[in-house]
Amino acid sequence: MPDIVIAFFALGLLAGVIKSDLKVPESIYETLSILLMLTLGLKGGMSLHGQTDHLQPMELLTVVGLGFIIPLALFPILRLLVRLTTSDAASIAAHYGSVSAGTFAVVMAMAETAGWELRPETTLYLVMLELPAIVIMLWLHRRLSKGNQPHSSGGNILHEALTSRGVVLLLGGVIIGWLYGPQGLEPLAPMLLSGFKTLLALFLLEMGLVTAKVCIPLPLKQWRLLVFAAITPFALAWVGIAAGITMGLPAGTVLVLAGLTASASYIAAPAAIRAAIPDANIGLAMLASLGITFPVNVLIGLPLYQHWIAGLLQ
Repeated sequence: MPDIVIAFFALGLLAGVIKSDLKVPESIYETLSILLMLTLGLKGGMSLHGQTDHLQPMELLTVVGLGFIIPLALFPILRLLVRLTTSDAASIAAHYGSVSAGTFAVVMAMAETAGWELRPETTLYLVMLELPAIVIMLWLHRRLSKGNQPHSSGGNILHEALTSRGVVLLLGGVIIGWLYGPQGLEPLAPMLLSGFKTLLALFLLEMGLVTAKVCIPLPLKQWRLLVFAAITPFALAWVGIAAGITMGLPAGTVLVLAGLTASASYIAAPAAIRAAIPDANIGLAMLASLGITFPVNVLIGLPLYQHWIAGLLQ
């Protein structure tokens, strides 16, 4: 059976498909997303507590490198095969080079449930993969547009990416967890740490509802993009698996890296792209990343990646 939290995503998706009046109030969803990001950061920081001497700089640099390589590889595919405009190709490449915090939460829960070993710095992968793709695609778009777009300096782009809510919560949580450790965070454990899966289940229930809204009815005239969004996660997962195995990472961390490289952003990237590439169609990006890739990963991809990794490493 899939992890229990995936059932909540399926429930939300079904409710949306049958047009149920089920909904999660926006204020509750905002609270859930804040708590989820903060808890992920705290859990990662706790695992780093007393372990920073064992961090591997080349491993972290390799992960950052993937954040640059993936969108640069996808851009010509989106431009030439999917036949998108330069702005939309840059936008969607940025979304797919960046990562999904929701997918990260699910794959972390899967690795922990399976008892697979996780490196202490695994939580840092989320932040390190989220930023490079956005920055490199906005830079590439400016170069290709030859000054026809409103000016947005590299400093402004980097500031927007670094100060986004998700990054602040994750990095802040990592720092707090690293400084205080398990004993210092014990007063928060019942609500945040022990209740992590409950928060994730409710978050995924809302994601299922949102996915149904984005996908129904499917815009079949965008069939090339739909095919891209359905197939690309499986190819990108192998990028993460290959990188993880090459670096000698344990099975749990390889699974997380595969889940991240296979995912696409639907929180940080849309905010940055909307501000920096105003003529990009954010609806197309959300259709691909949230409407197709997210459910493909959660319902099919992650269990399959786990099976592949188990066959290779276990």
